[in-house]
Amino acid sequence: MKEKSIEFLFRARYYKSGTLDAATRQVWIVLHGYGQLAKYFIKKFEKLNDQNICVIAPEGLSHFYLAELTEQGRRDNKVGATWMTRENRLMDIDNYILYLNSIYEKELKGFSHAPITLLGFSQGCATACRWATHGKFKFEKLVMWAGLFPPDMDFQIGHDILTSKKTYMVVGDQDPLMTADRMNDFDELAIKLGIQPEKIVFNGKHEINEGVFSQLI
Repeated sequence: MKEKSIEFLFRARYYKSGTLDAATRQVWIVLHGYGQLAKYFIKKFEKLNDQNICVIAPEGLSHFYLAELTEQGRRDNKVGATWMTRENRLMDIDNYILYLNSIYEKELKGFSHAPITLLGFSQGCATACRWATHGKFKFEKLVMWAGLFPPDMDFQIGHDILTSKKTYMVVGDQDPLMTADRMNDFDELAIKLGIQPEKIVFNGKHEINEGVFSQLI
């Protein structure tokens, strides 16, 4: 048996709130976590529109049912998205970087006056980092929200790009996924990158907290 691949035209959706015009102060590109959908994730950032901040929420290219199939059928029909899994991961990474580059080309190439904040939540953190280091776009801030730098990233490229950016780590003080060991892993990866992200800790769990936004604008 021989594995082969093929390239073909692929359509994918993303969501946008706010407007892009001469009055736009900033653009936030927000990448959701595992099992989320962009149309719900973007709602957590809509208050930014009141400050002339446009928000764009891409969506993972793979979808799946959140509930497992049982003998009686599915417990519910809720669907989530993921950026990648361990199966065929390198092709998934290539595909979502092409997809994210395409969104940038379509929406933002002509709006260089508006600084871009790239925010990844949970699984979206690794996606944000890979796009930041291998994509074709300009940004000013990288926000790692409840997630880690990918341990397999190219740390030299990451260093070269991220040392000139403002980087943040945002985490809830009751986040069950961001244990002490995970936080240590984050610190070690940041050291390998040669950067010192500003840490913001809020009262909450594995979630987006609107009260933090004012510290990131």
